[in-house]
Amino acid sequence: MIRILTDRTYRHLFVSQVVALLGTGLATVALGLLAYDIAGGDAGAVLGTALAIKMVAYVGVAPVANAFADRLPRRAMLVGLDLVRAAIALCLPFVTEVWQVYVLIFVLQAASAAFTPTFQATIPDVLPDEKDYTKALSLSRLAYDLESLISPALAAALLTVISFHGLFAGTAVGFLLSAALVMSVVLPQSKAADEHRGLYDRMTKGLRIYLATPRLRGLLALNLAVAAAGAMVIVNTVVYVRGRLGLGNTEVALALAAFGGGSMLAALLLPRLLDEVPDRAAMLTGAALLAVGLLLGLGMPGFGLLLPLWFALGLGYSLVQTPTGRLLRRSARAEDRPALFAAQFALSHACWLVTYPLAGWLGAEAGLVAPFAALGGLTAVAVASALWLWPTHDPETVVHLHADLDPDDPHVRDAERTPEGFRHAHTFIIDAKHRRWSAH
Repeated sequence: MIRILTDRTYRHLFVSQVVALLGTGLATVALGLLAYDIAGGDAGAVLGTALAIKMVAYVGVAPVANAFADRLPRRAMLVGLDLVRAAIALCLPFVTEVWQVYVLIFVLQAASAAFTPTFQATIPDVLPDEKDYTKALSLSRLAYDLESLISPALAAALLTVISFHGLFAGTAVGFLLSAALVMSVVLPQSKAADEHRGLYDRMTKGLRIYLATPRLRGLLALNLAVAAAGAMVIVNTVVYVRGRLGLGNTEVALALAAFGGGSMLAALLLPRLLDEVPDRAAMLTGAALLAVGLLLGLGMPGFGLLLPLWFALGLGYSLVQTPTGRLLRRSARAEDRPALFAAQFALSHACWLVTYPLAGWLGAEAGLVAPFAALGGLTAVAVASALWLWPTHDPETVVHLHADLDPDDPHVRDAERTPEGFRHAHTFIIDAKHRRWSAH
């Protein structure tokens, strides 16, 4: 896995991702302290609203930003968005009102909603070999997991010598370093495939490709499974450990570390595993593990059993999450990938927008058995839906018929002419000439 870091362009992009993630982690800690400083006992409500704003920005902004992304040089766009995020981070220490927090968080997350899909869609162009790209996906998953462990510890260490306002400066430094690293390499530019299409068509292109592709409809169901399990862990770990079990912050950290450890183990094993096992089997196994883990939580285990349970959830979480980029890569032309990554970004976060409040509200109103049951049941339905939506037989090359293309169209030049139209076989993806999935 480390070998792909010998590619200079990818190495700079990966380090850019790591430093930006660390900066974001510092901002998460600092934001909680800022909310308490401004709102006192209402800090939880402020943070909950900020989280909802983040998800709304992710769902709403990503497709709109993508509609303009292929009109801009990739490198300039990514650097500009990093600079916007750094500027917002530097503004946050000076806010004095809750509404100011909300406005700045929306702008910050809107910039991230434009940045992240564009960044993700760049990696398969930098690493065209599928094995290399799989390793890059696993490294990216590891970066996210390590950030969740390192950022809180780094923030705690920094808070011994600076105020929490200084953490926002650390966030800004992370984004500025990210911008410098992106600026230091030449990125392949995405082709503008829809020069003559309207804004609405460009905004919805990724969504149309996504919903017309069976394996991606299955992925949407798996996104819901991931969001349900992830929301239970993120929202209710502290409630379970401190409220239900009566333990302290150290045990909360250990439970979250168990989840992260399971996720990291899966990320380390997946590059070799995916050489032997199809993506569908690996991802459905991970989702089934999430469903079983949540339903086992109905037994309300003690801390000794909660740790392996959370570890298993982390394992399943990464088994589903990590191969996602491979599905997107094989489901669109290179010029359509940014739109498809933006659609995945928006749709996956729409799932979190449902499961976050469900996990929190049910836990607060009905006790912890209720979210285990509801989210476990939702995950089981999601797994069953993915099994139905994503066919077992999912070849890349598909024999299909064109009944509406002109005989002079280069696309059917070598096709077999039949009474129904032109028949041929090639790697099948949804695009301007293939608007519906072929059942053949």
